[in-house]
Amino acid sequence: MDIVLRTHQLTKRYGKKLAVSGVNMTVKRGEIYGFLGQNGAGKTTTLRMITGMVKPTAGKIELFGRTEEKGRHRLFRRMGTIIETPGAYRNLTAWENLDLHRRLMGVPEKERVEEILELVGLTEARNVKYKKFSLGMKQRLGIGRALLHQPEFLVLDEPTNGLDPQGIMEIRQLLRDLAEKRKITILISSHILSEIQQLATKIGIIHQGRLLEEIDYETLQQKNRHYLQLKVSDDRRAAFLLENRLRIADYQVAEPGVLRVYERLHESARINRLLIENGVDIAEATLMRDSLEDYFIRLTGVRANGMHSERRGA
Repeated sequence: MDIVLRTHQLTKRYGKKLAVSGVNMTVKRGEIYGFLGQNGAGKTTTLRMITGMVKPTAGKIELFGRTEEKGRHRLFRRMGTIIETPGAYRNLTAWENLDLHRRLMGVPEKERVEEILELVGLTEARNVKYKKFSLGMKQRLGIGRALLHQPEFLVLDEPTNGLDPQGIMEIRQLLRDLAEKRKITILISSHILSEIQQLATKIGIIHQGRLLEEIDYETLQQKNRHYLQLKVSDDRRAAFLLENRLRIADYQVAEPGVLRVYERLHESARINRLLIENGVDIAEATLMRDSLEDYFIRLTGVRANGMHSERRGA
């Protein structure tokens, strides 16, 4: 499989602050690479270096198999980018904004504007001025601008940030369609765990400026274990019974009143019966799988403060 992007010990300092440290990232053709990290972890700085907005302090960036600086602008034309909030002219319509950008990018085909409006779902809003756009429509227009020159590689920084659930779902589906139907490779940063979990085929986790791990989603699913989650009236008594009556050692108290049992799952009925017979009420018993949030916590050693997640049942 072709390598679209590879970074070699990519590093950025701002004075004494080390914002990004020795990042080695690989994005293969056809992937949706989810770049996951808390706010301030170094995601945006990394994307700025990749897209040429910021010069690295050290390290190299390989785009489409080339690392040399000379001719880099030609490689950038094979990319489409949105870093932070996409901008546009407030008093121009969707069509006018895209047509202006088409001319600036040197795209000769005027009909390309109509194609993009249809692709990003803004055909009915073609004559609406940008100042009347919702946040979701602005994000769609920004993605449309990034796609005008038919790039092979799309780099998006937090494209669902601030959107309502409907807007997030629409952008997610748009990105899936771009990858599956248009064969566009996508690098997307986010601090929203559930979005990366639902969208990405490969995940890179960055923490305090360091890329801790790259892992494809199928491997992540294999690593994440199944467990029996029990919501109980007395977690201390439940833990005592698990250890002393059933000799279960692989469990944890995830939060007050909630236990996760990782072994002997085939005996879930026996576990439930033992607890109930010994005065522990069970409000809920569910077979589940570790989430991306669980994996993030294990990898970084910290809770995902400021990050959003969504747990999936097994």
